[in-house]
Amino acid sequence: MREVFPSDLTAAARHLLAVPHDLREDVCAQLLREADWADKFAKRMGKPHPRWGNGTLMAVSRTRQMMPEKSFSDREYALCFAVILQCLQRHRAGKACKSQLHAHMKN
Repeated sequence: MREVFPSDLTAAARHLLAVPHDLREDVCAQLLREADWADKFAKRMGKPHPRWGNGTLMAVSRTRQMMPEKSFSDREYALCFAVILQCLQRHRAGKACKSQLHAHMKN
């Protein structure tokens, strides 16, 4: 996945607003996986993935239903941002574990 900017988080939060509470973490994890896959595709093929775009979280989020942007005084919108940040941390931690495993296997 390409570098994550505030605009990526906003796009993902706007999508998560349309998702039931109990599915938000799973949907967020799927967004991150698809952004990873799209980025790998774009690097290999030299063009954006036909469905998921250029490997940004924003591009993947825009392929789904998006609600209007809200302010952080909107509780649901703020919760969606929190879900995204937590999922992003877990996603990055998982990638770090995998890269350490692969480095260990090369020795």
